[in-house]
Amino acid sequence: MRYDEYRRFDAVGLAELVARREVSAQELLDVAIERAEAVDGRLNAIVRPLHDIARARAGTELTGPFAGVPFLVKDLLQDYAGQPTGSGSRAARRNVPTQHSEAVRRWLDAGLVVFGKTNTPEFGLKSITEPEVDGPTRNPWHLDHTPGGSSGGSAAAVAAGIVPVAGGNDGGGSIRIPAACCHLFGLKPGRGLVPAGPSHAEYEQGLATDGVLSRTVRDTAAMLDVLTAGDDPGGPYLAARPENAYAELAQRPPGRLRVGFTTASPIGTPVSPEAVAAVEDMVALLTKLGHDVEPAEPEVDGEALALDFLTAWYAGTAATVAELRRTAGARAKDFETDTLLLAAVGRAMRAPQYHLATQRRNDHARALTAFHDRYDLLLTPTLAEPPVRIGALETPAFVKAAGHAVMRLGLVGQLARTGLWKQVILTNLATVPFTQLANMTGRPAMSVPGYRTPQGLPLGVQFVAPLGGEGLLLALAGQLETERPWADEEPLL
Repeated sequence: MRYDEYRRFDAVGLAELVARREVSAQELLDVAIERAEAVDGRLNAIVRPLHDIARARAGTELTGPFAGVPFLVKDLLQDYAGQPTGSGSRAARRNVPTQHSEAVRRWLDAGLVVFGKTNTPEFGLKSITEPEVDGPTRNPWHLDHTPGGSSGGSAAAVAAGIVPVAGGNDGGGSIRIPAACCHLFGLKPGRGLVPAGPSHAEYEQGLATDGVLSRTVRDTAAMLDVLTAGDDPGGPYLAARPENAYAELAQRPPGRLRVGFTTASPIGTPVSPEAVAAVEDMVALLTKLGHDVEPAEPEVDGEALALDFLTAWYAGTAATVAELRRTAGARAKDFETDTLLLAAVGRAMRAPQYHLATQRRNDHARALTAFHDRYDLLLTPTLAEPPVRIGALETPAFVKAAGHAVMRLGLVGQLARTGLWKQVILTNLATVPFTQLANMTGRPAMSVPGYRTPQGLPLGVQFVAPLGGEGLLLALAGQLETERPWADEEPLL
């Protein structure tokens, strides 16, 4: 099989070819590896090749809905037994899990052939993928720009045609942000739907979940069926699932929907004209399809939600750094300066502060529920601006130096309690202020491609659904994909 033939199929289509014995798993793997070797020198999407493991697996009798399809997993939380999970950090390089994570196990049970792990920022902490240890991943649509983060390596690999679908996870937008940057479809499932075991009950106190980035809606739907097939007996939830498969729901008409939309940043930061135009373009398309669309937004305190989100994020960073120091002997120099600063803020927080931030998730969720009593879906930009240039969000050297000085002097706690620090942390979300709402409330959300800036950069839009709304999101995405197909568009690399 040639690459141009391979690229015409999504993962469901490739699996059908294998099932009909029109192509072998080994042939597909050879094309995928050849494509990776041809383009990844410019992208830096794959940080841990697993070619030998994959070739041995491709030579066996594989079963499952994706039997024989090449696949990549993210080098964060998606453990492959016997292989390091680097998490974008020097400190985690010696972390070699002895068992697969539950998501990886289910993907392998579905017959996928994993041949590599993809790049991520250190511990998935940023909306760009530029870790110091592995270097930046670049956007296939424009190599000077970011593919987003933290699932940026997976997004770049899918957009470049290395694989039709790849593993990601989303704790604050990390599937939807790179999907928006790379002209892909990205769905974040609702809280508790996808098991996180066996090493975790849930990721980041329920903020994060596994999922995929794909070129087609049906691939994401079929992958969600794989990830939700059966409960995790050791997990914290018994998830409610629809009677019908997600793959079937994705093919159903969504009906006439009530959609409320907003382009205002929930934290009061600027939103670019391009991001506004992307939403306006989607509003026009939804109206053409017969949906009822009007300006509206949930009565959520966006600034409070952002601060509560970052409270959990910083506390989690502090715990991660402490655990790696304890179990792996990691030293301060093994972590990026930004990570150490976030961890220091997390350590400076008091337990009641963290507890109240967690409790306020209930307030945010109920405010969003009141919105969904009136509207089926919320539409917003996914990003506040087009994909930024590589290095644009790098912390300046003088700020890093100041941060080290603050940590040495033990002043982080005092700084964290000032209004100045509040402004700093809100500024950190300025380019991606829209995605944390779904994580904090546990609601499903998706980023849908289709819009391009005048410079040709992709810029997706986000839909947020109520609890259990994955099927509704997939149905609408399927309708949008039919009306305005996007999967055949390919960057020139």
